[in-house]
Amino acid sequence: MYQIRTDLALETQQKMQEDNIELKGVRFFEEKIDKNLTISRVVIETENGAKTMGKPKGTYITIEASNMDEEDEDYHREISVQLARIIKELVRTKKEEISVLIVGLGNREVTPDALGPRVVDNLFITRHVMKEYGRYAFGEDVVNQISSIVPGVMAQTGMESLEIIKGIVRETKPELVVVVDALAARSTKRLNRTIQVTDTGINPGSGVGNHRHGINEKSLGIPVISIGIPTVVDAATIVNDTMYNLVTAMMQSEAFSTLGRSLKDLNDAEKYELIQELLAPGLNTMFVTPKDIDESVKRLSFTISEGLNLAFLGGKTGNKKQKHA
Repeated sequence: MYQIRTDLALETQQKMQEDNIELKGVRFFEEKIDKNLTISRVVIETENGAKTMGKPKGTYITIEASNMDEEDEDYHREISVQLARIIKELVRTKKEEISVLIVGLGNREVTPDALGPRVVDNLFITRHVMKEYGRYAFGEDVVNQISSIVPGVMAQTGMESLEIIKGIVRETKPELVVVVDALAARSTKRLNRTIQVTDTGINPGSGVGNHRHGINEKSLGIPVISIGIPTVVDAATIVNDTMYNLVTAMMQSEAFSTLGRSLKDLNDAEKYELIQELLAPGLNTMFVTPKDIDESVKRLSFTISEGLNLAFLGGKTGNKKQKHA
């Protein structure tokens, strides 16, 4: 069966809409903040909608910022403010003060997968200070207890990330888990320019076909919010987009119009299957990332960590030795 290789609910919803597939039990909203910043919401309300979308029931909020890959601190600050607002919206508690465990998923040694660990590096951690001195050490009446962990990947630890997180949750008893991870996108235009925030948790590695146990409210027993930015795209998807442009050009050429029409008549599944066959065996599972991914991950990790600090600590900064790229 043809599958859209993406972690973004927005891309799945748009693809379903393009294919005229009726989405019952799925609502979509879009809010234009300015010409370079759009916030979209995909709300999956029913099991039928979840089955059609191939994603769990819940709310998926996407920040699309066309200039997010640029070095503009004011622009990134605006994105962080919007991210903080969304995180607060998804926190389902009336309590003024909560305990939050922030998990940076991914492999620090692989740049496109290092987003989670980098975000944790820049967080303002408070739990240990609160345990020792109380909230008044910060000069505030209300201070959330923030702790963090980078569990690594199975190749480094021999353990599932879920196993490590469950142990920490059992011992430290947070009321909320926030998971940060790199994602895979369907479109190259969304690489390093999109943030997805959802209250459904996450399945690490699902976007690149490396399915691991889900980190969600069902598996941990407490609410889980996941935050991710797509840093890779499937190579076959890039070829598919190139084929679309090629077919369009062929249709306009008298010499190649017949071949162009033949290719145009193929459905998405047939095109994708053809591409997989044409790609060399070593390439059909390849994922591609932008050449400046190291600077992008460094910059975007600050954007997310600042959003988290704003959401839970009113904007206190983390590792002050670090500076924006």
